[in-house]
Amino acid sequence: MSQTEKAVNKAADTAKEAAEDVVDTAKEAVKTTRRTAANAIDKAEEGIDAVERELNPFIDDLAARAQDLATRSINFCADSSERARRQLHSATEATTRYVIEQPGRSILLAAATGAAIATAFFMSSRSRK
Repeated sequence: MSQTEKAVNKAADTAKEAAEDVVDTAKEAVKTTRRTAANAIDKAEEGIDAVERELNPFIDDLAARAQDLATRSINFCADSSERARRQLHSATEATTRYVIEQPGRSILLAAATGAAIATAFFMSSRSRK
């Protein structure tokens, strides 16, 4: 084998070793990048879990407050409705008692009220024409 062939073979071997070193380095870089990415994902998941743990009680508290407000609103409406019903019943009883105790006055009062309403109706219909 000539000197040139030996030099070419040696150069080829050196190039092959360099290429193998580059491939090994690239493989290590890929492994390192994957580990770094996996660690970053793990840390992100831990952060999300921490935020979720912190927010859950807050969300639960808001839901409980909303439920309490809804319950109080429903109770308020029910109480107001019941109060109005009692007042109407009381007014009805008072009116009935008055009509029984004062039948003549009740008829006069009803007639006067009817006349006032009729007069107001006729006056408003004339003013529109």
